[in-house]
Amino acid sequence: MSPAYTLVVQADALDPHHLHELAHLAEATHMDHPSPSVARLRGAAPAQRAATLALCEQWGYDGAYVEAGRSFADFGLLVSDMDSTLITIECIDEIADLNGLKPQVAAITERSMRGELDFAASLAERVALLRGLPESALEQVYRERVRLMPGAEALLAACKRHGVKFMLVSGGFTFFTDRLKAELGLDFAHANQLEVENGALTGRVRGPIVDAAAKKRLLIQQREALGLKPEQVLAMGDGANDLQMLAEAGVGVAVHAKPVVRAQADIAINHGGLDRILNLYH
Repeated sequence: MSPAYTLVVQADALDPHHLHELAHLAEATHMDHPSPSVARLRGAAPAQRAATLALCEQWGYDGAYVEAGRSFADFGLLVSDMDSTLITIECIDEIADLNGLKPQVAAITERSMRGELDFAASLAERVALLRGLPESALEQVYRERVRLMPGAEALLAACKRHGVKFMLVSGGFTFFTDRLKAELGLDFAHANQLEVENGALTGRVRGPIVDAAAKKRLLIQQREALGLKPEQVLAMGDGANDLQMLAEAGVGVAVHAKPVVRAQADIAINHGGLDRILNLYH
């Protein structure tokens, strides 16, 4: 028997006329509208998924099909990318900005996140441009530029409240993931380690690269260590190097993501904050 689905629609303010049009198109059997910003269209027909989600996007709404009856507490592990997902910036671009190289590095980052470049090769190319920067530049970026994505605090609080472990898995750098782990009380964190000699960046990374395959592998290892089933894992990310991780999770969420990621993820949050993930499961 195929699962029943609920179409969850979210925006700062939902238009009742739009909701009725969506309910008709989705062939929903019942609609809950618990707040002006959230509506749940129960019994939505999966066959209409593409059409209803396209209409949601046209109106600037975040729409998502979720299995009916699931709650956030049903998950045991949330795996998240860092840059442009848990936080609003790409750390490597901001480090490069202190060396006057942000346009060059950001262009490579953008192409890599769209899946146009090999991640490991593009990372090596970008890190090489940071050679000679003082290690203090990393602290400056963390202190002055790292900001959490809107809704992150609410999502992290819900993880703690419901016993959902939170793992940060980043193609960025341990300098940032380790600090976020300590500051936010995250359970696990993995990233690349920038090599530093005599107080300056060498332009190299130490150890194996955390790329798309590594993100997937780390998710599987942590899932198995916690004794969880695949459907108990939720993952979120924005770039092409997150695709394997999102596919391996029971639910993969694209967060303000590149088109290739939005097209393949189970759910896309294109307009709101991370707290919208919580409204999907009621």
